[in-house]
Amino acid sequence: MSSLPTSHLASPDALRTRYSRQILFPGIGEAGQALLAQARVAIVGVGATGAVSASLLARAGVGHLTLIDRDFVEPSNLQRQILFDEADALEALPKAEAARRKIAAFNSSIQVDAVIADLVPANIHALLSGAGLLLDCTDNFETRYLLNDYAVEQGKPWIYAAALGAYAASMTILPVAAVATDDYHPTACLACLFPVPPSGIVETCDTAGILASAVNLAASFQVTEALKLLTHQPHLLRRTLLAHDLWTPSSSGQARSEISTSTPDPDCRVCAQRRFDHLAGLARPHITLCGRNSVQIHEHSRPLDLPALAASLARQPEIHDLRTNALLLRFRRGEQTVTVFPDGRALIQGTTDPVLARTLYARFLGS
Repeated sequence: MSSLPTSHLASPDALRTRYSRQILFPGIGEAGQALLAQARVAIVGVGATGAVSASLLARAGVGHLTLIDRDFVEPSNLQRQILFDEADALEALPKAEAARRKIAAFNSSIQVDAVIADLVPANIHALLSGAGLLLDCTDNFETRYLLNDYAVEQGKPWIYAAALGAYAASMTILPVAAVATDDYHPTACLACLFPVPPSGIVETCDTAGILASAVNLAASFQVTEALKLLTHQPHLLRRTLLAHDLWTPSSSGQARSEISTSTPDPDCRVCAQRRFDHLAGLARPHITLCGRNSVQIHEHSRPLDLPALAASLARQPEIHDLRTNALLLRFRRGEQTVTVFPDGRALIQGTTDPVLARTLYARFLGS
């Protein structure tokens, strides 16, 4: 679905006025603004970080945005997800469509496509083929490693961003490009830095909380790097995994760390050996319908500390009837009951929708 028809505000003179303050910035200028108007960016995940990044890119005049998200708006989103309002939550509007409507209201001169879908190996090539730049605003490592596989295979740059608690992080990944240029130098990919996804319980904003200020910082890192790429200035890109803790001070101010990503790992299974296990679906947990109105997620060898998970979930106001023993943990959230086993397997009762089951698993157990 696309944005509303353009209005008189999309005339050349009106657009020059709209972006005049950005054009005045030497790093963009007239030439850069013209490049932004021609750019095509896909944003995977339109929750907290994705909503801010989509808003910033739309206001900057990026000509075509594809917004991909499987989830819907809930009241708990409104604290930090800036493209949504109370009406969206009452209607349980899909996030991608709610974001498209809001963007159309403040910039009708660009095209925005809302894709209400779970990004999986079966659809990733079709959904991302038209984009020249990919922004990762997801809430789980499963999708991030899938994106990394796809980007390396296709030679497309992508930018990781994440926020949790008061923590914001971002990293730009430049795979070996399909078309090499003198100022485009590949970086390490996600698998170079983290060959194996995290196992066990992974904290999420639904279990650890989150500050909207951390979300905005992560998105600002991400979008600024995107603007450099989209205006053909890769030599200005930051070549580090940057992390900022906005809450805990250090002797030099706010806690900040950077890990160099300048050099790809020559032994990396993805960018060196070109083994795309996530893209092939080999690393993806198997999901089956299990009896009446139930979905089972068969995670592979993901041992969980059930008492620690119970302590984390107990702080979540949406969780009810939380029970645990040495064999399983069970809780109710809305109409669904989730049962988790020590090996990482989970049974979601109250739905036959695999997408909803994966969403609940990622939200409360991480992924």
